[in-house]
Amino acid sequence: MSATPDTVLDDELLERVRERAAGYDRDNAFFDADLAELREAGYLTALVPEEYGGLGWSFQDAVRAQGRLAGAAPATALAVNMHLVWTGVAKILRDRGDATLDFLLREAGAGEVFGFGISEAGNDLMLFGSRTAAEPQPDGGYRFSGRKIFTSLSPAWTRLGTMGLDTTSADAPKIVYGFIDRDDPDIRILDDWDTLGMRASQSRTTVLDGAFAAPDRIVRRLDPGPNADPLIFGIFASFELLLAAVYSGIGARALDLAVAAAHRRTSMKRDGAPLAQDPDIRWRVADAAIAQDAIEPQLLSIARDLDELVDHGSRWFPKLVGVKVRATETAKHVVDQAVRVAGGSSYFSGSELGRLYRDVLAGIFHPSDDESAHSTVANAWLGPVEG
Repeated sequence: MSATPDTVLDDELLERVRERAAGYDRDNAFFDADLAELREAGYLTALVPEEYGGLGWSFQDAVRAQGRLAGAAPATALAVNMHLVWTGVAKILRDRGDATLDFLLREAGAGEVFGFGISEAGNDLMLFGSRTAAEPQPDGGYRFSGRKIFTSLSPAWTRLGTMGLDTTSADAPKIVYGFIDRDDPDIRILDDWDTLGMRASQSRTTVLDGAFAAPDRIVRRLDPGPNADPLIFGIFASFELLLAAVYSGIGARALDLAVAAAHRRTSMKRDGAPLAQDPDIRWRVADAAIAQDAIEPQLLSIARDLDELVDHGSRWFPKLVGVKVRATETAKHVVDQAVRVAGGSSYFSGSELGRLYRDVLAGIFHPSDDESAHSTVANAWLGPVEG
């Protein structure tokens, strides 16, 4: 039997993951047991080609799987997402004839775990600029110095993909992308993750004090600002699509919990009839279902286009930011409706819906945020602002 999302993430595994999620959240603890099971199941190699020891999945498979995993444990799914994003970038490049990141696929197939060390406080240029210094070395490598925030998988990653700004080379400035090893002595991981939601992801701050990326781990030197390099497209596409899948999974789980609550709760006004018979509750559940039902087809359609190398040209970027914003905003709306259906019990800290309410808020902070996404779409339809 082939390894599909339903067989790799079978119901028994997902139920174990779900049972652990509340404890990880309560204790602000990393999802060690989840990660061990997911690695044993081969899930971290989902997007790695079979020839490199992976499952050889498509992006459509990965989207379905991440939705299933997020429905069981959003923080676990979000953290694993960052590893899958890098393997997804490598797959996008490889599918288009670029072997730059084939080393990453081989290493992921052999068990390495990749962290996503890109985000920086105050950097609203995202991939097009950096507050981190990238200092060229005589051998062609680079030393990176700066602070990376929201570095998911902090307790577990073994390789970190990062970037910084080279201001000293003859052709500077250049944005430099490279990979560093966890055992580098010039890396410090702060124990500073104590957040409202997505607590088990342990997305701690990573301080780079001259961390070294070897010459064969420097994968791009690009001009700052927007550009059409395939690596930028790969990061953007993989990140936005897989992130949207996580939040779609949160919305799907919240809808299921809302339905269960509507059947479980009863009304004294209606002689003990379940709230599933109450017209206001029925409207809320229907409203959530209508919104949720629209998201997965969009995700799978964009994933299929990515798999099939469809050329949307410059429209790829508005499509990707659009689906990310719709997925995260829809998930927020669905969770909010579910909480209203479930009533006051969801306000208690041990409530799964209460945890989803906290977790889903993280969606507004991931790139592209609402403002950036609207700017991207406006530029696509109206052209850039003049002057």
